[in-house]
Amino acid sequence: MRTHQPDQDVFRSVLPEDVDWQQFPGFPAQARLAVVVGDTSEHGPYTVRVKVPGGVKLMPHMHHEDRVYTVMSGVFYIGRGDEFDEAKLEAYPPGAVIVLPGGTAHFHWAKSGEYITQVSAIGPISLDYVNPIDDPRNN
Repeated sequence: MRTHQPDQDVFRSVLPEDVDWQQFPGFPAQARLAVVVGDTSEHGPYTVRVKVPGGVKLMPHMHHEDRVYTVMSGVFYIGRGDEFDEAKLEAYPPGAVIVLPGGTAHFHWAKSGEYITQVSAIGPISLDYVNPIDDPRNN
């Protein structure tokens, strides 16, 4: 007997025009998140896409779950640490894959324009800011 993962028991596809971009409470107002596969509120695999317009920063934060990022478009600038430090940013072009272990403090900046990343992980999804003042949910 073969058991399927949640949301993976029927063949289907998600085309770029079918991606449903939504505001995500933990992101700055301009950023968007789209759930592509799975239920991010449940234990199980999920895939989301994150779209951040040029100039927008996500201040230092971490996730409980291990994550695998794939850069879909634009340049993804990510740095590691508890404080935003432009000197620690690393630039990743489309097609790059980044493995981010859970509990790793990091930050992002759409330094050179909009980027889109695809994130795969085992949920539920989490987002904890290092400094609570940076969390849009607290404003």
